[in-house]
Amino acid sequence: VEFCKRLSKHINKQYRLPSEAEWEYTCRAGTTTAYSFGDSITKDQASFNENIRQITPVGNYPPNSFGLYDMHGNVFEWCQDIWHPNYEGAPTNGNAWVTGGDDNSRVLRGGSWVSFPGYCRSAYRLDLNADNRDSAIGFRVVCEAPRT
Repeated sequence: VEFCKRLSKHINKQYRLPSEAEWEYTCRAGTTTAYSFGDSITKDQASFNENIRQITPVGNYPPNSFGLYDMHGNVFEWCQDIWHPNYEGAPTNGNAWVTGGDDNSRVLRGGSWVSFPGYCRSAYRLDLNADNRDSAIGFRVVCEAPRT
């Protein structure tokens, strides 16, 4: 969040973490399968614990059909949302769910280089204290389009 604030100020555009809904939509890239490329994952498609067991530079694996790299594996990615154990009462418009729930925990998505394949599925979600730092955790940012 702090990185997004500083980047926004430096670039003079609005940056933020994705909502959990945005993250899953972009990960799935129009699919309904477990992964954006089908119902199974191989070492040629993502960095997870059954292959090289380390973080890899972005672009080492093929992008999904939206052109996004490393949505599965490499590092878990923070989302804006406060952790809720299910989607009952979640926003239906794609916005982050930032009320209720466990205010100390945030949502992580995507799996990582230390994850088993199932943790890299499009639908897999994990909660973690927002202050946690680890080599298996990262983030991607969303640049909001100017409103017209």
